[in-house]
Amino acid sequence: MPAKIMIVEDDPDICEILSFNLEQEGYDVEIFHNGQKAMDSLQTTPPDLVLLDLMLPGLNGLEFARVIRKDDDLKNLPIIMITARSEEMDVLHGLEQGADDYITKPFRPKEVIARVKALLRRHLRDEDKVYELGGLMVNFSKHEVNADGKVIDLTPKEFLLLKALIDAKGRVLSRDQLLDKVWGFNYYGDPRTVDVHVRRLRQKLGNWANYVETVKGFGYRIKLEQ
Repeated sequence: MPAKIMIVEDDPDICEILSFNLEQEGYDVEIFHNGQKAMDSLQTTPPDLVLLDLMLPGLNGLEFARVIRKDDDLKNLPIIMITARSEEMDVLHGLEQGADDYITKPFRPKEVIARVKALLRRHLRDEDKVYELGGLMVNFSKHEVNADGKVIDLTPKEFLLLKALIDAKGRVLSRDQLLDKVWGFNYYGDPRTVDVHVRRLRQKLGNWANYVETVKGFGYRIKLEQ
């Protein structure tokens, strides 16, 4: 069964370009021009991925992503945010609210297709994947972190940061590498953003904070042995 892609975008021309190229790749496409109407449909019949415009009538892209990430049944739904606003803070806000990736307008359809395929592959790979280290358990499909039976509430970016370190299997990742893996390869923000998120992640991990190890002058890694 082909993957179902929901396009939430109020520009008919952009919708036509996206839907044509996605359908050429064999995807089922559903289009909504209003954020609230898209949300109502999504909660009844969720798609496999959402292409989400930032500026929308009814419910804007940031609010849309925020609602999805707070819904237990939808919180793992892949989201690619599409925006004409390339300012750093707009992009950062989108990622903080739970977008997995973003593309700025104008874009090349082939780039969108590549991002869609990559995110769907990653999402499929993460299904039912669980990482355990000592009393720490990370469920990749549910986006949950458990420490000795207690759920630790992480933001989407904190979770992706922890996942990137775990996936590296003890190898050191530089700040730039973590920016690429967590914020996207075309994010041009301050590398200190990583430091801020690592600090917050450690605060939430509490007694397990020392699993996230600083390698001075290089970056961060997950400590495989405690």
